[in-house]
Amino acid sequence: MTQPEVKMPIRTARLADALTTAIVVLDAADRLLYINSAGEQFWDTSYGVVLKQGFAPFFEQNPILAKAVEEARLMEQVVTLREAELVSIHGQTRIADCTITPSPDIAGANILLELTDVERHMRISRDAQLHAMQISTRQLMRGLAHELKNPLGGLKGAAQLLERELPNAELREFTQIILNESNRLKNLIDRMLGPNNRPQMQRINIHEPLEQVRRLLSIEAEETLPGTPLQWHFDFDPSIPDLLADRDQLIQVLLNLGRNALQAMSESGTINPTLRLKTRVLRQFTIRQTLHRLVLRIDVENNGPPVPDTLVESLFLPMVSGRAHGSGLGLSIAQTIAEQHQGLLEFRQKPEAVRFSLILPLHPPLPGQDTHGQPHQETPS
Repeated sequence: MTQPEVKMPIRTARLADALTTAIVVLDAADRLLYINSAGEQFWDTSYGVVLKQGFAPFFEQNPILAKAVEEARLMEQVVTLREAELVSIHGQTRIADCTITPSPDIAGANILLELTDVERHMRISRDAQLHAMQISTRQLMRGLAHELKNPLGGLKGAAQLLERELPNAELREFTQIILNESNRLKNLIDRMLGPNNRPQMQRINIHEPLEQVRRLLSIEAEETLPGTPLQWHFDFDPSIPDLLADRDQLIQVLLNLGRNALQAMSESGTINPTLRLKTRVLRQFTIRQTLHRLVLRIDVENNGPPVPDTLVESLFLPMVSGRAHGSGLGLSIAQTIAEQHQGLLEFRQKPEAVRFSLILPLHPPLPGQDTHGQPHQETPS
């Protein structure tokens, strides 16, 4: 039975919504009195859903938390859990410090939960280190590419001159091989240098390019996964505001992620291959030391084989590939496009799912924010 809705004072609720710590207030029957925005994101739920079903399902998923809450009630003392492994209804694991306060000074409240994601500092530090590594690697690749272009141009020119002097077609066949391979190397070098065009920014509804990506991948799946129908799962938030972005470049990024998923599922012979597309808005999210009030997260998830541990830390570096015939440039180019949009690509995996997330700011960064060490929040899924 749905409980009557209990409203927190507006000023208190606004203050709690501004926090990056997840706040949950329960009554004696574990019914929800209040959950702030960070709490909704931490548990991958909404106020309305928890209001309807209560908090019991979350305790069933997390017996360590349920036990600590009962201990706090019985002892009438604050109980603290350090680095507790908590699981959302959708199976996403988070590591958090938890403070459980019994009988807080809130009308009708019996338990106050405060949950702080302890992974945030590691993520921000890891993102900064990876970004610095990517910049250094790209500079090295660009320097190498420019050094290769000069002798390659000379080789191509010499082959063209030689072709004019050769007396018969059989010998000119060899110069054609040189010219064709020179062109192939030039194309590879151009790809190594990354996108040359600046993004053509315009306001777009993100679900329109996502539909275009779905159509293209559905066609490609017929060839990549012959005889095995691709299953689609969609979880879109229709309330997401229009995004300032380059539509074609976003399609390029999302197609790259989708194609990688199709190829991985095809090569591994995945049973019931599935591709999931999901959109969400995250609040107070830090991208490379810059705090953004709102960001968009687009998930491209598949049920193919996990990425080997040896590749996880270098996935977005150029010339790194887990496939025998892969160039190792697709994810690097995709990350470059994300950075041109002031965003980033993230990667996560668990035994039954591999997920890439494109994260893009929806608004300019918050002014006057020193975000060093500032947590970012992301919606589990």
